[in-house]
Amino acid sequence: MSEIFVGGGGQKYATQQNLKLKYANRHGLIAGATGTGKTVTLQILAEGFSAEGVPVFLSDVKGDLSGLALAGREDGKLHDAFTARAQTIGYADYTYNAFPVTFWDLFGKSGHPVRTTVAEMGPLLLSRLLELTDAQEGILNIAFRLADEQGLPLLDLKDLQSLLVWVGESRAELSLRYGNISVASIGAIQRRLLVLENEGGADLFGEPALELDDIMKTDQRGRGRINILAADKLMAAPRLYATFLLWLLSELFETLPEVGDPDKPKLVFFFDEAHLLFDDAPKALVEKVEQVARLIRSKGVGVYFITQNPDDIPEDILGQLGNRIQHALRVFTARDRRALRMAAETYRENPAFDIEAAIREVGVGEAVTSLLEKKGVPGMAERTLIRPPSSQLGPIDPRERVRVIDESPVAGKYETVQDRRSAYEILTARAAQAAEEAERAELAAETDDSQLQREFNAARRFSGKRIGRSTSAPTRRRRNEKTFGEEMANMVMKELTGTTGRRMVRGILGGLFKGR
Repeated sequence: MSEIFVGGGGQKYATQQNLKLKYANRHGLIAGATGTGKTVTLQILAEGFSAEGVPVFLSDVKGDLSGLALAGREDGKLHDAFTARAQTIGYADYTYNAFPVTFWDLFGKSGHPVRTTVAEMGPLLLSRLLELTDAQEGILNIAFRLADEQGLPLLDLKDLQSLLVWVGESRAELSLRYGNISVASIGAIQRRLLVLENEGGADLFGEPALELDDIMKTDQRGRGRINILAADKLMAAPRLYATFLLWLLSELFETLPEVGDPDKPKLVFFFDEAHLLFDDAPKALVEKVEQVARLIRSKGVGVYFITQNPDDIPEDILGQLGNRIQHALRVFTARDRRALRMAAETYRENPAFDIEAAIREVGVGEAVTSLLEKKGVPGMAERTLIRPPSSQLGPIDPRERVRVIDESPVAGKYETVQDRRSAYEILTARAAQAAEEAERAELAAETDDSQLQREFNAARRFSGKRIGRSTSAPTRRRRNEKTFGEEMANMVMKELTGTTGRRMVRGILGGLFKGR
């Protein structure tokens, strides 16, 4: 059975501790206080998996793991200490070696750009990333549902932003179908997207998206490639860091076929600073992580969580981590003592020593280990001296990093951003078409209004006949139309033909005749 030599040796230490590849997909835990040797343990496990043809994906939080790309040096300051450690633990074939490394970086500065699309991220992880409330998450789910129904590809942040604008404009109609859609909630999501964009999250979304095959490659010698995500700057946005790694883990779970219990893993995934994944995580997210951890081993993927304290990991997930390497825990508070006791209780007892005391006492480069044995049974707890690394300890020179990036099998594949037609372009085109139609309708309405005004001015809207415009020509009147003078004359005639009028006439005529 193939296995990876982890360490051992010495008088009070186990003779050898080996991680059996057949059980390496049963997951694992590397825990310990800062400065106790977790990074070196991660490094030697990555070396072991690579040498056995197993690809590895890990995050380089402190920038130290880039040394995997170069062999250690005999003139290095730790050469004598490493050689002595190798002799102590019986590591007879200890040599210096470099390993095939592919560097990745969300920001595209220290490695190949690594991206996904908004649609692949999905509403659950995106809500976690944006720290949305339940109501806001509901609106995000509606937006994703509408994108599917309307055929609107969600690739980058501007696609999602334009989709939310459209949802807001159509909220009256959509609320009848999906429930209340609040303008305030849409505004809150848009503000969170702006914050994410300012934190550099826009670089995560877009195309070309990462192809999983590119992190599962081997080199010409059959060694698994070690994929190193530059996370030193990414840690400034810890939620972005944790969400990206969880997305990648979910993609592996959903994409890879079932393989049962292979002789060795298809990929080993190291999740450093694992507590960031669970800090303030909603129950739905923790349940998703638990589901992935429980089922992804059947896809041939081993997941190893690296954290300072085992109680950073939820109990249901911690119970699934079969291979454990526990470095020293520092005990200062009552909480620390409870954490130490809990860590000791998760190991299979060894009558040769007190596990709790050992976890407290082990020095730098030492650990209490429990690795799965035949039939997947947890091994007895053992005090172990961790073997020295074969690759360079510490970061490599920036010029060496550039060389490794240029010689990578994926060099040039992800560097140029693609911006194909997606939700933003489709909705922008729809808005432009609607604006054009509205402009045509407005122009037609203005034309109708002008025609109506001309007809009104010409009085054709009422009489049907045009009235002359010249002020010098006399105005022709209709037969039934009378002037003001004619109206007064008619009134006078009516008065004169009456009784009073006749008397007046007679009086006037009589006076005239008398005058004669």
